[in-house]
Amino acid sequence: MCQMSVVKTENDQEELVMESVTRLDVKENGVEVSTFFEDPKFVPNVSVQSIDFLGGKVILG
Repeated sequence: MCQMSVVKTENDQEELVMESVTRLDVKENGVEVSTFFEDPKFVPNVSVQSIDFLGGKVILG
């Protein structure tokens, strides 16, 4: 099973959104991420910028 960390970039700084993410849904006005044991978290006004599969990281911007 592959679990990812999701980070948001702003002004060349990375801010951790959530770790051990098991699902990511692209919505009309942002992205929703969830894990097995936490409530889903919605990040407004972002899109997926890149995915580092080897590093296990999704970058939002």
